[in-house]
Amino acid sequence: MISVALCTYNGAKYLGEQLESILNQTRSVNEIVICDDRSSDATADIVKAFQDKAPFPIYFNRNDSQLGSTKNFEKCLQLCQGDIIFLCDQDDFWMPEKVEKLVGYLEKNPQQQMVFSNAGMMDEKSERIEGHIWQEVMFDDTMQKIWQAGGAAQILYKGYVVTGATVALRKSALDNMLPFPTSVKDLIHDAWMSISLALKNQIGFVNEELILYRRHSAQQVGFGGGGEAVSFKQRFSRPRAEKLLPIQEELHRLESTLGLLKQHYPEVPASQFAKLESHRDFVKFRLELPENRLLRIVPIAFKFLAGKYYDPQKHWWKTLLGDMIE
Repeated sequence: MISVALCTYNGAKYLGEQLESILNQTRSVNEIVICDDRSSDATADIVKAFQDKAPFPIYFNRNDSQLGSTKNFEKCLQLCQGDIIFLCDQDDFWMPEKVEKLVGYLEKNPQQQMVFSNAGMMDEKSERIEGHIWQEVMFDDTMQKIWQAGGAAQILYKGYVVTGATVALRKSALDNMLPFPTSVKDLIHDAWMSISLALKNQIGFVNEELILYRRHSAQQVGFGGGGEAVSFKQRFSRPRAEKLLPIQEELHRLESTLGLLKQHYPEVPASQFAKLESHRDFVKFRLELPENRLLRIVPIAFKFLAGKYYDPQKHWWKTLLGDMIE
């Protein structure tokens, strides 16, 4: 049985297009479970229209109080009856073969508990725009090879790669990861689910654009600008505390995430956490570099020669440059 877990909040503008794309799949789903976080627009009316014409049940659940995106998905996933569940946002568009290809992947790879795909981009007018999601998160050929070689957890610990709207998973995978934590900033449902399964190498990917991801101003979560880039001049002139703040926040995120993973998955051997702990220690090293630039040269050189600065997920040379001169 195949379920769709769809969370809504004032998404009437695009919801019909999303639901229509689910109805038009080459392999049909068996149910759509919708959890609405107290919308004040026409969401309920749109769902009712699709309930009347869909060849499978569409369940509409309105929350008694607002839960927020992560807890709303937690509730929705628990209400699904299917053995395989697709996560679904309210404002995207599924390519016709999405269900067929992701279910097919899970059927052919019984050791995998979750699968995700790439996604194309579209705008508010449903017109295709340049680029795709994996470009945004730098999940290129190099990163994909690292992932397939067992490095998925390390990749996801450093930065988020998996977009929830592209995910299908086995319901049995939810057993240990619930309830979803809310204590770590930016560790939303899809990030937590993916890194949890990556610890056991139980998450794979399909290198195809199986949804169109909509970029618009009203989306609850999504990809946006990462802020203005820091210029070379600013690296010399801005206060050191300003440079250290995001590193402090990153260290807190890493330590908190690591603690949650160890708490939820005590059966995972310590060796699985070693690379995560190594990255956390490197971030701590960066935070504790001396204020005197000359005194940083030797320790930074040692870390560079040890390969700690090289990171295919990021512009690693900018990190090295910043640590040297700021």
